[in-house]
Amino acid sequence: MAHFAQLDEHNLVLQVIVVNNETIENLSFPQSEPVGIAFCQSLFGADTIWKQTSYNNNFRVRYAGIDYIYDATLDAFIPPKPYPSWLLNTATCNWDPPIPYPNDGKRYTWDEATESWVLSNEN
Repeated sequence: MAHFAQLDEHNLVLQVIVVNNETIENLSFPQSEPVGIAFCQSLFGADTIWKQTSYNNNFRVRYAGIDYIYDATLDAFIPPKPYPSWLLNTATCNWDPPIPYPNDGKRYTWDEATESWVLSNEN
């Protein structure tokens, strides 16, 4: 099965659908993408925008999810930003906190107001 993410005009993922392998002529990515896009557009409209995504994270960094952003420069699906202070790491396509998570074996939660890790009550 192949998976395709529908994007809005800002590259925000609206939905992800499954397309049968026979529909994409049993082609592998990237050859399968234009065939799958044409199929998706035949169902949802010629003006819709689609990108193939990998359920096994074999391309485009990770499987697309609703509200993810497709970054064309990185050719990656980026998850929603968890906090305003976090920055996108373009090498990993993950959001990094402004200070690293403590490495002392304890549990912490992020406090955006103080932009710091706070010891969790669950310790």
